[in-house]
Amino acid sequence: MKVVFRADASQQIGTGHVMRCLSLADALSTRGTECRFICREHPGNLIEFIRSKGYLVHGLPFSEPQKASLLVTSEAGGGQELPQTDWLGTTQEQDVAECAVILGELNTDWLVVDHYALDARWEVALKRYYHKLMVIDDLADRPHQGHLLLDQTFGRNPADYAPWVPATCTLLCGSRYALLRPEFSALRAYSLARRVNMQLRHLLITMGGVDKDNATGQVLHALLSSELPANCCITVVMGATAPWLAEVRQLAEQMPWAVDVRVNVDDMAQLMADSDLAIGAAGSTSWERCCLGLPTVLVVLAANQQQVAQGLEQAGAVHVVQEPRLITAHLPQALASLVSSSALRASMSQAAQRVADGNGMSTVIQHLES
Repeated sequence: MKVVFRADASQQIGTGHVMRCLSLADALSTRGTECRFICREHPGNLIEFIRSKGYLVHGLPFSEPQKASLLVTSEAGGGQELPQTDWLGTTQEQDVAECAVILGELNTDWLVVDHYALDARWEVALKRYYHKLMVIDDLADRPHQGHLLLDQTFGRNPADYAPWVPATCTLLCGSRYALLRPEFSALRAYSLARRVNMQLRHLLITMGGVDKDNATGQVLHALLSSELPANCCITVVMGATAPWLAEVRQLAEQMPWAVDVRVNVDDMAQLMADSDLAIGAAGSTSWERCCLGLPTVLVVLAANQQQVAQGLEQAGAVHVVQEPRLITAHLPQALASLVSSSALRASMSQAAQRVADGNGMSTVIQHLES
């Protein structure tokens, strides 16, 4: 089987779309599937990182988008400009033309698209170049023409996609389909077992691979007003393209606790399993933390993270700080109750572990292979 992924990372987009596609590609590759990527060369892209993982990447040139529209057939539906149009770095029409050159030389079984700036117009225009199409989405806000659609948002109702996809599209909705790498399910039992009567000794901070607005720095400043145990160790995880990395490293050296700033980690599952509390963004790492039962203070960094945060808070799996500007004011208060009460952390852990069990990847692959 041959699978081609169309996904981008940038300082504006973040790294989550590419990283979850990489997780799926890794799982497919172990089963003999040939995987390759098509990515635009945005500032802050992950093209070389994907190549370092052994995948062939077709780079698309980045240029400022021009106002133009892709001709829309009745089958594609809709002609609205998408809210994230500028995330593409060009027009849908130009992206189609560039992808067609690449896909025309391949015999693609599955084309997997994970991009908020692409919709049914792009999918229909390229349909002659693939046998089947899988869409990965979180928004349920635009038309698609896929055979399979995955939305791993906790509590997502398949009915949310009824206006947007054909009746023949198979919908995989909910966090039980979360694309988690196998090491998360492998470490689940260990991680859950150590959360009984646990003390707070290790705090993990993960505000996204890019963190363009320096939420990490705001968290560290807020911790100065928090009552963390004196022997608590802090691990900060960032991406190599994070624009505030140097500033965060400098601030880490001034903290009263031991702070280890790590870049492009390849052992995130072990880090989470060994942590007692996390402060993290409401992105795709939410499902990783839930699988391992890691209590979390969740910070909403973008409007499209609101539904994830609300669902997890209602389930009792996280405590939410609604936006970055409230970190300094609200984080110390949120931490106070979590630091002082191991029972509260244990309750949050138990709620989190019910959200995702780590088996979503195998279920998704079964659908692809069938």
